Amino acid sequence: MSGTPAELLKVTVGPFVFVARFELEKAPETCRIFKSFLPFRNQTIHSRWSGEAVWVPLGNFAFGAGFENHTSHPSRGDILLYPGGFSETELLFAYGSSQFASKMGVLAGNHFLTIVEGREHLEAMGRMVLWQGAQAIVFEAFSA
Repeated sequence: MSGTPAELLKVTVGPFVFVARFELEKAPETCRIFKSFLPFRNQTIHSRWSGEAVWVPLGNFAFGAGFENHTSHPSRGDILLYPGGFSETELLFAYGSSQFASKMGVLAGNHFLTIVEGREHLEAMGRMVLWQGAQAIVFEAFSA
């Protein structure tokens, strides 16, 4: 695992625990704002249009960051924030092959977190959300 505790975040989805690294150099504003919401608790559901990914719909929530380090093609273990605009504000957590999209078409989200520990559980987490439905998701400060 690489990174100091200040650069890391604990992400729990149902029974699965992951450690993520903030992409501080590539998405500094998104990371700074997201840290101000910690601990962040919500529900995650399986994505409708994005392939092997789960998402956290945030409705009209005004996150306050613009686009930075944005992509439509997250890699396995990437977590993106879509700050709103054409579609609702949301988080997307890719566990496999994914293209970020909504009913409005392809979206680009800010890649601000990357899973660095627990990657071997990504597929099982995704299957659980797909077949068992919504799961609690918690983002909290990492403590070694």
